[in-house]
Parts: sequence; C-alpha cells; structure tokens
Amino acid sequence: MMAEPVWSVSEVNRAVRDLIEGSLHPFWIKGEVSNLLPHRSGHAYLSLKDEHCQIRAAYFGGTSAVRSLNLQNGMMIEAYGKLTVYDVRGEYQFSIKSIRLAGAGDLQRRFDELKRRLDAEGLFAPERKLPLPRLPRCIGIITSPTGAAIRDFLQITDRRFPDLHIRLYPVQVQGAGAAESVVRGIQFFNRTGDADVIVVTRGGGSMEDLWAFNEECVARAVADSRIPVISAIGHEIDFTICDFAADLRAPTPSAAAELVVGQRDEVASELAQYRKIMRHVMEYRLLQEQRRLDQLAASTLFREPAHLLEVRSRQLDEWQLRMGAGFQSAMTAAEHRLEALSLRLAGVDPAGQLKRGYAILVRDADGMPVTSAQGHPAGEAITAQLADGELSLTVRS
Repeated sequence: MMAEPVWSVSEVNRAVRDLIEGSLHPFWIKGEVSNLLPHRSGHAYLSLKDEHCQIRAAYFGGTSAVRSLNLQNGMMIEAYGKLTVYDVRGEYQFSIKSIRLAGAGDLQRRFDELKRRLDAEGLFAPERKLPLPRLPRCIGIITSPTGAAIRDFLQITDRRFPDLHIRLYPVQVQGAGAAESVVRGIQFFNRTGDADVIVVTRGGGSMEDLWAFNEECVARAVADSRIPVISAIGHEIDFTICDFAADLRAPTPSAAAELVVGQRDEVASELAQYRKIMRHVMEYRLLQEQRRLDQLAASTLFREPAHLLEVRSRQLDEWQLRMGAGFQSAMTAAEHRLEALSLRLAGVDPAGQLKRGYAILVRDADGMPVTSAQGHPAGEAITAQLADGELSLTVRS
C-alpha cells in the first residue's frame, strides 16, 4: 500500500494560488470603500464590502487614480481586476486594475438622510448651543478607557493644568451596543451633575468604525444634554452626526483638551492683568497717603502741639464767658417780663375790683349774673358778692 503524500504549507498555498488565479478570469466587483489608505509608495490599499462580507483589495500604482476621483470611505465603487493569493501569508485579495464610481455607499446615504432630517427638525440650530464654562471644576469624558483618545486628552491637561478634576465614563466606541453605551454616559453626567462640561471622544477610524456616533439616539442625547457637550470624534477630516448636535466640535481629542483648558488660560491671564492693575492702584494710593502724612507732619499740630493746645484752651474760655453773659442777660429779661405780666394780671383780677367798692349780683333762682336793671320782678331774691362776704337782697321795684 502506497503512503499518502504529505503536503507542506507552501505547497498548499501555491496550489490554492494556482487554482484561484488560474480558474477565475478578471471581473468587475461592486462594493463600498472602507479602510482606504493611499500609500506614499503609489499603491492604494482598501477594503470592499457589502452588508454581509468584505474583501481586501490593493490598487498597485493607483494612488493618483484614487485622488483624481476624490475617493473617500463610504463611497460605492465598481472595480475591475482579479483575485490573487499572497502565498507567503496564505491570504487572498482583489488586485484592482481600474475603478469607477458607483455612487455613495449605503452608510453615506444613511448619514446624509439622518443629517437632513435632524437639521430640518432644528436639532443643530445655533440657538440651541450652550456656552462652555470658563472655569470647569470637573470635566466628564465619555470614551474608551484604553483608547488613544483618553491618552491624548490627559497628556494635554496634565501638562497645562495637572490639578484639573477629570471623570471618565468608560464606553464602547464601536460595534454593536456602542451607541447605547454613549447615551448612557451622557445621561449619567446629566443625572448626577458631576461635570461642568462633557467631552465625547474617540480616535480615528473608518466610517463604519465611527458609526456609533452617527446614530440618532446619540444625537438626541447630546442635543438634550443640560451640560455643554464637546464632540471630538476621529481626525480633523472626520465628521459625525454627534459633531453637528454637540455644542462645540473639536477636530481631535487633543484639540478638545486645548479648548477646555484654554478657557482656564484666558481666566488666568485676566487674573494676572487684574493683579497688575490692583498693584498699581495700591501703589498710587500709598503714594497719596504718604503725601498727606508728610503734609500733616509739617503742620503746626505736629511741630508745636502745646501752642495749638493753648490756642484751643483760650477759645474755650472765651466761649464759657460768652455763654455766662448770655445766660445772665436772658434771666434779667425774663424777670422783667414776669413783673409786667403780674401787674397786668392784678389789674384784671375780680377780687381787686371788689375791694374798690364794686359788687357782683347773682340771681338766686338760677345763679346767673345780673347785668341789667331790666327784667327783674319785685320780690326776686338776689345775692350780692362783696370783697369780704355776701348780702341777700330783694328787688322792690
């Protein structure tokens, strides 16, 4: 019985290469561009995908063609080429000979449709944007705890403001459930109030890698946040729906850190300016007070205090003499007025009139004074009040 042949890995890969490259003729393939990387060597590397699968592709010497078409991730293209096998790694790829545009990819269409709808709803309106706090006590960061974004952010803040309080809410930044994770982070900071500004960030990637930040739920959570939100997703050329809904977009995580601590720089500069102004004001005020002190020191009060005391004592004696004379004059005048009033009062006193022989007549019936000789019938009883007593009288006629 003959022994079964044993193949080496190289032989297997070469056989697969011969089989694939020999049996499949060049053909057109349609797919969405992702992971596009134009290399300085002149080659362009990318992936082509549909909603279920993807395939690696290489366009050797195709960088100029990629740039002339302004090819971007998310665009749909039709590529002509053939399958090749790189037997060293046992990998196959599509080797592109030429490309042509087939319209925007499905992800790009979904992006544009959602952007138009939310914009028409007013979700991106400038009047909805919240101003950033000038002196945030705490910054809330929503990102992956192991990604490059958090390292870049902390590198800036630690160098410029090492005492700044930063609180990280760890989230999944791509794949299934990533959008919901980001929404929970935004809701957490709004519920607890533990941050004065929120930074939603992650590093760069393909359109599908960043897609979690293009979901409607993330855009609405950002727009509904009562705390200002900075969106720093991907690189400078990357735009997401989260960027439009945020109160401020930063092109990179490092730029977001610069924006946040930049406010503190401005305040620190203003405080330094105020400190300088206050120092000048205090120096001017001290100079004025020094001049006043010099003037006082040169005055008679400081040079001859006994003389000033003598002058003031003399003035006090004069005031006392004036007060005494004025009081005596006022007392004499008052006595004179009192005597005159007493004489006038004695002149109108009824008792004095009675002593001079006058009498007061009063009817006994009603006690009324008699002021006239008329109206008194014969026999009416009248009392006459004299200086030393009374007489009972009776009218006869």
